[in-house]
Amino acid sequence: MTVFHFFAVLSRMKNINRWGLMRNTRQENLCEHSFETAVIAHALAVLRNTRFGGSADPGRAAALALFHDSTEIITGDMPTPVKYFSPKIRSAYREVESVARDRLLGFLPEDLRDSYRPLLGAAESPEDRGLLPLVHAADKISAVIKCVEEKRMGNMEFSSAETALRDAVASLRLPEADCFMAEFLPSFSLTLDEQE
Repeated sequence: MTVFHFFAVLSRMKNINRWGLMRNTRQENLCEHSFETAVIAHALAVLRNTRFGGSADPGRAAALALFHDSTEIITGDMPTPVKYFSPKIRSAYREVESVARDRLLGFLPEDLRDSYRPLLGAAESPEDRGLLPLVHAADKISAVIKCVEEKRMGNMEFSSAETALRDAVASLRLPEADCFMAEFLPSFSLTLDEQE
């Protein structure tokens, strides 16, 4: 019997630390970030359906978000200033991500690859492509949350990143994301006692 390594490799997401260029009061790993992004993407889809007349699949949004950075198991977490330094570097990084996606898919039995390909960043269906803006917004919101948490712990190194990320979320012009930022984000600045 052939042994496949896909899920064992995915479990290594917990070993990939984020925010490598920043001093962290608490390290955040890729596994934590992916879970939080999935929870937020699910919430954004629910908000779209409940408040903005949409018909997004919250479960599918969560699944896409859960895997959205999985190629970083192979590539590592490329710091944003490096990743977006120039169009040439961004293009090269996209190629590296594509190679990493193919490598991850190679860890699966062939009959399962088509089910996982869209989750690993190759969204092909119109439904998945329609959910990608929610996943992108959730990814940014998760980063804002990290900045808020770091600042709450007295680490002002995340101040500029927080401002840039808040602006990035606002520039998406997604009412679901704006709603989340207004109604749910403020709670992340509070202590547990203040949340009760």
